[in-house]
Amino acid sequence: MKATTPFLATLAAVVLAGCGSTSVNTVERAQPIGERHLVSDKRVIADRSLDSAVRIVGLSEGATPDGFIKVQVEVQNTGRWKKSFSYKVEWFDANGVLVDTPATTSISRQIEGREALFLTAVAPTATAKDFRFKFSGIPRRRGS
Repeated sequence: MKATTPFLATLAAVVLAGCGSTSVNTVERAQPIGERHLVSDKRVIADRSLDSAVRIVGLSEGATPDGFIKVQVEVQNTGRWKKSFSYKVEWFDANGVLVDTPATTSISRQIEGREALFLTAVAPTATAKDFRFKFSGIPRRRGS
């Protein structure tokens, strides 16, 4: 009986590991060379379940070599399971008017449990001077 105990423990560990979501380990410099230009942000939370599942960690802004605005949002899955969400970026000119572009479509993404990732967008035109990221949850299908 004692000989089967380690086998059963190993089998249980393998089975339980297969049932969970994939987790992500990361490694990075302790003292990063590049410094992010963090931007103060204003958040409007309409979906508390999405906010608690996919949390916005920070917002950075930069520019491309051509002078176009480049923005990056860091998001983190605060849960243990993979989450699906979508986002889109709206761009505005210097007068606060929405820049009409066919590229303003929602992009679907998935994020593993406890994972952090960066979402990057570059202004579609030089007239774009400001931006807004919009996030929405993707409802689960029945039976999944």
